[in-house]
Amino acid sequence: MSESTANKNIPPEKLVRVTFEPEGKTVEFEYGTMPYDHHGKPMSFLDVAENHGIFLDHACGGSCACTTCHIWVKQGDEGISPAEDDELDRLDMAADQQLNSRLGCQAVITRPGNYVVEIPKWNRNYTSEGKPLALAEQK
Repeated sequence: MSESTANKNIPPEKLVRVTFEPEGKTVEFEYGTMPYDHHGKPMSFLDVAENHGIFLDHACGGSCACTTCHIWVKQGDEGISPAEDDELDRLDMAADQQLNSRLGCQAVITRPGNYVVEIPKWNRNYTSEGKPLALAEQK
């Protein structure tokens, strides 16, 4: 079942709906109204995740210097900014790169619409209830 932070007062033509898989967490907001949380580019999937309490690892703080925010875009690619050279160069180092791979810090939502992204398994394993896991001390 999907979690949603829906706002029923959003005009349909301005609605942005982003679902983060496989957890099925969906957030909705009015295009152009989300405050910039200074993680990745404004309106990037990392920015959306940070603004809505969804954990998307980003070891470099969203500066396109690593691949920890690697996502797969499952729906809505026509409403996302094209990848720039810096992102493409970085993606060459990403694990399990696919044709729909993007960095969450660089892929910017450019218009209202429905978007579905998947956080790859190797990245999701570091989270529990939206927060990083504390590693047990080794003896």
